[in-house]
Amino acid sequence: MLSFAIKISAWLMYRPFLIMLFFINLGGTIYGYIWYGWQMKITEPIFLIFVPDSPTASLFFTIVLGLWIFGKRSRLFEALAFVTLIKYGLWAVVMNLLTLWETGSIGWIGWMLIGSHFAMALQAILYIEHFRFGWLSVALAAVWTLHNDVIDYVFGQMPIYSTLSEYSSQIGYFTFWLSIACVIFAFYVAHLNKAQSVLVDQS
Repeated sequence: MLSFAIKISAWLMYRPFLIMLFFINLGGTIYGYIWYGWQMKITEPIFLIFVPDSPTASLFFTIVLGLWIFGKRSRLFEALAFVTLIKYGLWAVVMNLLTLWETGSIGWIGWMLIGSHFAMALQAILYIEHFRFGWLSVALAAVWTLHNDVIDYVFGQMPIYSTLSEYSSQIGYFTFWLSIACVIFAFYVAHLNKAQSVLVDQS
């Protein structure tokens, strides 16, 4: 079982696989920005960077994949990718399931969004042992993520789900604590990374 896990871990970093995953995430990122196009058109320029949440999360991971392909790393982008992939991946799954509960149907697009966003969070978990970020990078990612929540739910720039508009306060509360949970998880991963580095140095 351990040898199988090691093989899977090595295969995830196999360069042709990374290249394939890079283009999948790049395509999803572009599609995501197109998806948010109408909302960005009605958004004040100062808030534009904070509107397309999920595409920006996949953009962070696309950058990470691109760096890995060429044997490079960025602790900050790896921390941003880890936190936001899990947060916005799970967030969108929950929002679409709530829409299904509220309306009784979400169509094939809704199910596609559930599948693709779940895959975002899954990517972060699958690559958990390959991320290399420290506590400072996680702290900076936390600032970005929590600031984004403030922009979304204080300044009203959250993704628009018209059928869930009456629950915006509850969604904002849920989103804040989801962010906190993802940040705490990232700090735990950073702690594991540090412990691993110490063990490698001592061996």
